[in-house]
Amino acid sequence: MKNNQSVEFIIAGRRQRRRRWMIVTGSLTALLFVLCWGMLLLGSTVYPIKDVLQVLLGEQIKGVSFAVNNIRLPRMLAGLLAGFAFGIGGNTFQTMLRNPLANPNVIGITTGSSAAAVFCIVILHTSDAFVSMASIIAGLATVLFIYLFSRGNTFSIGRVILVGIGIQAMLNSMISYLLLVGAQQDIPAALRWLSGSLNGSQMHELPPLFVSVLCLAPIIVALGKHLGILELGEQSATSLGVRTDMTRIVLILSSVCIIALATAVTGPIAFVAFLAGPIAKRLVGVGFSSAIPAGLVGANLVLASDLIGQFAFEVRYPVGIITGIIGAPYLIYLLIRMNRKGELS
Repeated sequence: MKNNQSVEFIIAGRRQRRRRWMIVTGSLTALLFVLCWGMLLLGSTVYPIKDVLQVLLGEQIKGVSFAVNNIRLPRMLAGLLAGFAFGIGGNTFQTMLRNPLANPNVIGITTGSSAAAVFCIVILHTSDAFVSMASIIAGLATVLFIYLFSRGNTFSIGRVILVGIGIQAMLNSMISYLLLVGAQQDIPAALRWLSGSLNGSQMHELPPLFVSVLCLAPIIVALGKHLGILELGEQSATSLGVRTDMTRIVLILSSVCIIALATAVTGPIAFVAFLAGPIAKRLVGVGFSSAIPAGLVGANLVLASDLIGQFAFEVRYPVGIITGIIGAPYLIYLLIRMNRKGELS
């Protein structure tokens, strides 16, 4: 009798967590839908929903078709896909390494991709496709360098973070040097990469990012069960039958590729990968994967920040400026809290 009550209690708890996950995911999707429409309707001219809908269905309306098809739709899709990629990729790193600071923005992975892109733009003058490929390779190389320089007798997350911050500082110095020696006509393109912006997004830039989200996000979600077990620690995960090394390699490769391709389109939009995971976990709670909610939080953050940057001030600001203002105080708070606990030693 007592055992039956325990089983019913566990099943009821699981149902409650699943219901919470579905409510959170549904709410984030609904909010994302509203923000997407806001991106399409708002601008120097506010168009009616009916006209925008007709343009999306293929009709030609003078003035509206050009603004929606060439400016607002590419901008909205770039923010949606890049935000989802940053969110789900950052959440994967944070969960796998069991530390909110261990995300691509803080440990320099996005900076590595940016440095490679700036080198290609101002020195090699290469095409967009080559820039995207170089950003992916540089992201993977940055992860490899962090791993090699943080090795020790035992695995230390604090050492990984500090080495990552050091490598990020070196890469930032390299970027500054490239901007100093680069030709003046190449500087605006490079700065767009560095600030993180949706300005000038084009439809032909989006297919690689769309394919990466379509192919890699399901892999990350499918491994979400193992990701949750990895949070319990190396020994616990191994005892539960998880192939920890293979799981980590697949997750790292998937996350770096999806983040690097997002960076190739929008630049390193600051702190989205850093904020999306903790927000999603707070909303979902424990017991279910936060991968999809983190992606949705990331997309919402990017679109909402871009709307704020476009319309909340007299001067229009890139989306990376707004997300930086939101994320920087949280980063300082985390560093102070971890330093007090001795987690950075």
